[in-house]
Amino acid sequence: MNIKDIKSLIQMMENSSLTLMEISENDLKIRLERTILKDENTVHRVSLVHEPPEHEEEEKTAPQPAEAKVVDINKAKLVKSPMVGIYYSANSPDAEPFVSVGSKVKKGDTLCIIEAMKVMNEITSEVDGEIVDISVQNGDLVEYNQVLFKVF
Repeated sequence: MNIKDIKSLIQMMENSSLTLMEISENDLKIRLERTILKDENTVHRVSLVHEPPEHEEEEKTAPQPAEAKVVDINKAKLVKSPMVGIYYSANSPDAEPFVSVGSKVKKGDTLCIIEAMKVMNEITSEVDGEIVDISVQNGDLVEYNQVLFKVF
């Protein structure tokens, strides 16, 4: 896949209502994600991930640097919303988020707040691990059983 193909994918996404697109081709993974902000601006994120084929991984004997570790996100534990409401990543607009990608969490740690019927509900981790994906943005409306976090 070349730059022209990637630009074509971005153009297709802009002309549709899609907010997330993931494509795998051989050892290349592309993830396009679009977030529409309240002021109607659009933010695009493009991630390119190179994953060596399985037989190449067996041939390597030297440990890979920590930054290059590849996590099979499909094996992560899912933290799902227990209710419908508004997702907040911090307890106030000017505060740091409770967690971010790469944060280590223990069972009982606060992950986020979901506001439902003017009540702020703290959502806590039920597992120990590391946050490998945050599936929602601050201020998003979340549904019951929607994936909020992936913990590995």
